[in-house]
Amino acid sequence: MCATKTADIDATVAQIEHLVQAGADIIRVAVDTKADAQALVEIRKRTRANLSCDLQENYRLAADIAPAVDKIRYNPGHLFHHERTKPWQEKVKFLVDVAGANDCAIRVGVNCGSIDPAKRENYPKEDRISPMIDSALEHCELLDKLGFTRYVVSLKNSDPAAVVEANRAFAAKRPEVPLHLGVTEAGMPPEGVLKTQRAFEQLLTAGIGDTIRVSLTVPAFEKEQEILAGRKILNDIAAGRFVGMPAEGSQGLDIISCPSCSRVENSAFVDLAVKVRDATRYAAEHAISIAVMGCRVNGPGETDMTDLGLWCGPKYVNLKRGEATLGSFTYEEILPRLKQELDTLIAAKSR
Repeated sequence: MCATKTADIDATVAQIEHLVQAGADIIRVAVDTKADAQALVEIRKRTRANLSCDLQENYRLAADIAPAVDKIRYNPGHLFHHERTKPWQEKVKFLVDVAGANDCAIRVGVNCGSIDPAKRENYPKEDRISPMIDSALEHCELLDKLGFTRYVVSLKNSDPAAVVEANRAFAAKRPEVPLHLGVTEAGMPPEGVLKTQRAFEQLLTAGIGDTIRVSLTVPAFEKEQEILAGRKILNDIAAGRFVGMPAEGSQGLDIISCPSCSRVENSAFVDLAVKVRDATRYAAEHAISIAVMGCRVNGPGETDMTDLGLWCGPKYVNLKRGEATLGSFTYEEILPRLKQELDTLIAAKSR
C-alpha cells in the first residue's frame, strides 16, 4: 500500500513504480477525498501497475475512481458513516453497479477494529471474530444475489491466531470465495514479520489464501520492506521453514502498530512506534498489549481492543486505557505518561 499522499501525483507514481520493481503484484492506493480521486485518474495515465483503490467512508467516490483502477476495496464497517439513513445494501449495490460498469473487481475488507456496529452488538464484547465472519458472509450473500462474482474477501486482525481462526471458519463455509490474507497492524520488523509468517504458514499450508499483504510499520520511503518480507515468507513456507505459533500462555508484551500509509497525519508516528517499543522492553514478560496507531480513521476503534492505546494526530497523541480516553499529549510528552500507565497496569496484574 502506498504511503504517499495520493494527491501528490509525482510522489505516488514514483512509489508505485518502486513497489512494482520490488515485486509487488497489486498496489493499494487510498482515496478519501475528491482531490485524491482526481489525482488517481492522473496517476493511472502514468503507470500500468495493477491498482486497488482503498475507499473509506465515502463510498460514492467509487464512481470517480473506478475507470482508473482494477479493484475497489471497501470496509463493511465503514459504510454506515456516510449517508447513515440509507441501508447498507443500497450502498453495496451502488459499488457493484460501478464496479461492473468499469470492469473492476471488489474486495470486501473486514477488519477487527472497525466491525459493522449492527453486527458487533449481536455478540459478546469479547468476541471479535464471530461478527467479522458474520459480516463477511452477509456481504458475500448480497454480492451473489446481485450477480456479482468478481470479489475477494479479507478478514484481518492484529492477532495471528485470530487471523487463522477467522479465515479457517470463513473458508469452511465459503471455500469457493478467494481470500486475501493479512495480519493488520503487525508492527515493526522483525516482530511484525514473525507475526505475519505465523498466520500465513498455518493458512497457506491448508490451502487457504490467494493473495497476501504484509503490513509493517516502516518509514514511507521503505515500503519495499513489506514486499521483500512477503516474498521471503512465501519462500520459507514453500521450503518448509516454519516458525510456528507460540505456546499457549507464553505471550508477553505485544506492541501493535499500523503500517505507514497515506492517512498518517504526522510522520513522527513511525519514530514514536519505535520509541514505544524501546521504552517498554522492561515489560517484555508481561501479557500486556499496546497499540500505536497513525491516524483517526482506524485509531479510535483499534485502540479499544488493547490494554493501552495511542492514536496519533497532527500535533497530539491520544492516550487510552482500553476504551477510556486518558487525554491528549504532545509527541514529546507521551512516552513518560505511557510508562506511568504501563507501570500501573503491571502493578495491578502482579497483585
